[in-house]
Amino acid sequence: MPSTGGVVIGSSYDEARTRKVNAEAEIAELQLARARGELALVEDVIAAWVDVLAATKAKLMAVPTKTATILATENDPKIIKTELEDQIREALAELSNYDPLSDAGSTKQPVEKDEGGDDNAKTAPKVKRKRVGRPKKTAKLSE
Repeated sequence: MPSTGGVVIGSSYDEARTRKVNAEAEIAELQLARARGELALVEDVIAAWVDVLAATKAKLMAVPTKTATILATENDPKIIKTELEDQIREALAELSNYDPLSDAGSTKQPVEKDEGGDDNAKTAPKVKRKRVGRPKKTAKLSE
């Protein structure tokens, strides 16, 4: 019979150790899924949605600006309706190809958690505090 190191199988210590090993295995599986790109962090999803919604808002808010000059002289409701629909469809078509991770207009980058601390932290460059403009005139001494 194999030795258990003095621990009775089924004891609370054995159960706690089993839970620990199972939790470590789950953590390793989650890390592997993240490395494979099969797992998304909540922060990344939120950031991507914020970018998508901001782009949607910008496109839809541009519709009145684009159509105002065209529709200012129109009196026919059918033409006005058609032009507005065309502009909205154009905005939605552009948004259908929107990728927040590769869009050049996106200011946010995907959030990556660093487990290591501040080893990779970058400091801001030093500010150059130079006087700008012409030099001040000096007071002339009377002779």
